[in-house]
Amino acid sequence: MNCFAELEQATQGERARLLAAPIIAEAFAGRVNRDQYRAFLTQAYHHVRHTVPLLMACGGRLPARLEWLRDAVAHYIAEELGHQEWILNDIAAAGGDADAVRHGQPAFETELMVAYAYDTIQRRNPVGFFGMVYVLESTSVTLATQVAEVLSPNLDLPKKAFSYLTSHGSLDLSHMDDFRRLVDRLDDPADRAAVIDSAQRFFRLYGNVIRALPSGGAA
Repeated sequence: MNCFAELEQATQGERARLLAAPIIAEAFAGRVNRDQYRAFLTQAYHHVRHTVPLLMACGGRLPARLEWLRDAVAHYIAEELGHQEWILNDIAAAGGDADAVRHGQPAFETELMVAYAYDTIQRRNPVGFFGMVYVLESTSVTLATQVAEVLSPNLDLPKKAFSYLTSHGSLDLSHMDDFRRLVDRLDDPADRAAVIDSAQRFFRLYGNVIRALPSGGAA
C-alpha cells in the first residue's frame, strides 16, 4: 500500500470525529452566526500565521537524504506567504476588528496545536509536520467551499468576507494532489510512520480547536 492510501485508512476514525463536531453540522445547515464565523476566522489567523515559519523550520531540519522534500517545502512557502492577511481582510469585511485579532492571543486549543507542530519539527521527526499539512488541507477540501456557499447568503455578508474559505477550497484541492505525490515518495518506514502518527494527533488537536468555538451568540 502506498503511503497516502495508508494515511487515509489509518486516520479514518480521527477524521470522522473531527467532522462530527456539532458546529460543522450547524454551518452546513446555515445556523452559524456572524460571531461564530468571526471566531473561526480569528483562530484560523492564529494558526495560519505560523504556516510559513513552520515550513521554514521543517525545511531546515530535514536531513540531506530528503533534499527533494526540502525543495517541495520551498515551493509550499512561496504559495503560503501572506495567507494570514487574507483572513484579516475577511474579518474586517465581516464587521470584526482585524487589528485586535492581529495583536490578540489565540485560544488555548489553537496555541496547543501550533506548539505541538513546532515540537514535532524540533524534537521528533520533522517529516511528521506533513501530518498537520494533511489534516488542515484535507479538512479544507472537504468543508471550505461548501460552507462558504451556505454561509454567505445566510450571514448577509459580501463575498469578500469569504476569501479565505473560497480560495482554500480549490487551492487545497491542488495542494492535496501535490501532497499525495510527495508522501508516496517517502521510502523510509520511520518517515511514513511519523506522518501517519502526526496526522492522527493533529486531527484530534484541530478537532479541539473547532469544538472550542462558541456555540451561540448575537449575530
